[in-house]
Amino acid sequence: MPHIHQPGGEDRLVGDRYGESRFLRRLVWAYVAIWGLAAIRPLDRETWLLENGLVFGLVGVLAATHRRFAFSNLSHVLFFVFLVLHAVGSHYTYSLVPIGFSVQEIFDLDRNHYDRLVHFCFGLLLAYPLREWMIRVVHLHRVFGYVGPLLAVLALSSVYEIIESWAARLGDPEVGIAYVGAQGDVWDGQKDMTLAFVGSSLAMGITALWRWRSGREPYLATRPPG
Repeated sequence: MPHIHQPGGEDRLVGDRYGESRFLRRLVWAYVAIWGLAAIRPLDRETWLLENGLVFGLVGVLAATHRRFAFSNLSHVLFFVFLVLHAVGSHYTYSLVPIGFSVQEIFDLDRNHYDRLVHFCFGLLLAYPLREWMIRVVHLHRVFGYVGPLLAVLALSSVYEIIESWAARLGDPEVGIAYVGAQGDVWDGQKDMTLAFVGSSLAMGITALWRWRSGREPYLATRPPG
C-alpha cells in the first residue's frame, strides 16, 4: 500500500515506503553498488571523505524522514542521478575526473568543468524534489511553488560553499585545495551558485510546461506498479 502523507486527493498516489516498493529497493541497491565501487581506492581518500559528507547528510535525512514523508519515484530517480554524478566526482576528486579532461580537450577549455556540471545538476535535479516537498508538506502553490525551490537551491548552494571554504581552511591545505576544486578561478564559488540557479530555473521551466500541457504535477504521472 502506498504511504499516505495527506489524506485524500491525488497525494495518496505517491510516496511508497522502501519496504513496499520494488522500484525504490532496486534504486537504493543500485546506488549502494555504485557508491561501493567508487569507495574502492579513490584518488585521494581524505578528499573522498570530505566530499561524502554531502552523501551522508542527504541520505541520512532521507532515511530518517522516510516513514513520515516518502518522496515520489520521480524525485527518488532525480536524487539517484545526482548522487551517482557526485560518487564519480568524489572518487577522482572533481578537478581530476577523466571525462572532464576529455571534454576539456575536445572543446579546448581552460579547465576541467566536471564540477560545474554537477553544480548545474544540483539545481536541475534537486529543485523538483524540493518543489514536491513544498507542495505536499508546506502547501505552496501557484507562483510560490516555483519560486520556493529556486530560493532553496540558492540557499543550499551558498551554505555548501561556506562549509566547503571552512573545511578547506581548517584541514590540510593540499586536501582543502582538492576539495574546493577552484582550479585557480577566484570566482569559482559564485559561478557554481549561478549554475545551480540556472539548473533549478530550467527545472522549474520544464515543470511549468508539463503542468501547462498535462494539467497535473509530474510526480503524479511517474508511479510504476510495485
